[in-house]
Amino acid sequence: MEIILRQTVEGLGNEGAVLNVADGYARNFLIPRQLAVLATEKNRRLLEHERRVLAVKHIKGKQEAEKLAAQIADTSCTIQRRAGEGDRLFGSVTAADLAEALAAQSVDISRRQIELEAPIRDLGVFMVPIRLHSDVIANLQVFVVREE
Repeated sequence: MEIILRQTVEGLGNEGAVLNVADGYARNFLIPRQLAVLATEKNRRLLEHERRVLAVKHIKGKQEAEKLAAQIADTSCTIQRRAGEGDRLFGSVTAADLAEALAAQSVDISRRQIELEAPIRDLGVFMVPIRLHSDVIANLQVFVVREE
């Protein structure tokens, strides 16, 4: 039976793939779970239309992300924390702290977009990557200074 996958199925194929599978597998598993549809002419045209719409959304999202990346590149963030000997912090600076500091500067991003490998535990200057889109990553300059 020829089907069109509506979602990526592990071990079978990616979303939008047109495949031949066993009739029972399609009727009893893929189609009832809405993982696939029959590969009729109508469904093929619908799939092509959905691909075009998604491509336009992807381009618009990328353009907006590039504008935000330019805004972030012009922005620096200063975080004040208490520190002990050897410039070690008495805590850490997390992605949530950075998102909050950016929100105070009217740059609205989620803490999940901040790709901080590990919390910052030292004083200094750090470059933190922020994933705004699948193709766009902005670098934020973060200054962690001693609290007076």
